[in-house]
Amino acid sequence: MSSKTLQVEKREQLGTNAVRKLRRQGKIPAILYGHGEENVPLMVAKAEIERVVESGVKLLNLTGAVSETALLRDVAWDSLGSDVLHVDFTRVSLKERVEVTLPVKLRGESPGTSEGGVLEFVVHEITVECPAGSIPDEIEVDISELHLGQTIHAGEVKLPEGAKLISNEHEVIVHVVHPTAETEAVEEAAAGEPEVIGAKEKAEKEEAGA
Repeated sequence: MSSKTLQVEKREQLGTNAVRKLRRQGKIPAILYGHGEENVPLMVAKAEIERVVESGVKLLNLTGAVSETALLRDVAWDSLGSDVLHVDFTRVSLKERVEVTLPVKLRGESPGTSEGGVLEFVVHEITVECPAGSIPDEIEVDISELHLGQTIHAGEVKLPEGAKLISNEHEVIVHVVHPTAETEAVEEAAAGEPEVIGAKEKAEKEEAGA
């Protein structure tokens, strides 16, 4: 995973009123902690931290008020999940092993879908432990051999060298299942199945009688 340089400023004023003022100025409050050193209240430009979050980058080179290598450990959102309210950074060394939650990307085409099955992508993220300097951008899961009735569990996912699975190994990542009656009904409707005339006439008569 590539790292990104992020400019931060020292946050001198604390408390609810100070935080509200920051946000009106387009800044987001943050905190840097870890490695047994003191916590440092920081602030970062809202537009910059939003770009970092959207990119999925977790390893950051903080510059400005501090000069630290850090992980973007936690992001607090508003109740609608649209605006970042606060972020946590934790100090790391590049060789230090850290736990990170990464997006799962499916690769290939499952033969199970051509066998009449429905592909269900169940879990979109898994947590691994790996060196901070070699955090992958995502975890790829090959589904090119996934047939109808088969499942890929977290414990079967091939991880990058040096990475260790933290998520439950029995967690279902993706599987191909037989379509349910409801799914079949939707597919039939979408395909333009002929209307059941008798049922329609019965319904019309019942409406007329009402």
